[in-house]
Amino acid sequence: MLDCDTFSQLYPLKDSPFQVRRMENKHIGDVVLSTDAIASGVSRIATEINKDFNEAVIITVVPGGTLFTADLVRQLRFDVEMDYISCPHTPGDRNNQSDIVYHHNIAINNKPVIIIDDAIESGGTMKRLVEHIAQHYSPASISVAVLFVKPGRVTIPVKQYYALEMENDDLLIGYGMPWKGKYRNLPFVARLNK
Repeated sequence: MLDCDTFSQLYPLKDSPFQVRRMENKHIGDVVLSTDAIASGVSRIATEINKDFNEAVIITVVPGGTLFTADLVRQLRFDVEMDYISCPHTPGDRNNQSDIVYHHNIAINNKPVIIIDDAIESGGTMKRLVEHIAQHYSPASISVAVLFVKPGRVTIPVKQYYALEMENDDLLIGYGMPWKGKYRNLPFVARLNK
């Protein structure tokens, strides 16, 4: 696994309209993961998941995991069923107690489940989602797939697929991660300047 700085040096941010937007917006800080770095990370995770599964139910954490899910599932080489789950939270909140909304559109009893989100920051919300699915729906297994994890996260006792472990717990935006409801659509991940 590469560290974040090495990864970004290998895959630098290219000129784009988003680079101009970045220069004009005081909240978009240094780019941590370029679009090329993200694509490489997605491919690395897909390769690992393809080795371990021949079918799965993908449950996307919305809205944050939408972009990563779209990129990831197109590289999976097995049949998937797809559903979604939501648990609004504030990035970095370890004690998120907001309602979990899961419509259970697909039967997951005795099926392998992969919960997909953009990242595991504090891990509190993902831990609650894993526990909720395990306690109420009896899947055969639960795994988690995210682009990256942060060092200060809580322990989540399931298999985790990720491309990078960040060096610190800086607040990040882009590629699904918001700040005040904005910046999810940035094609890269950047530090947040408050």
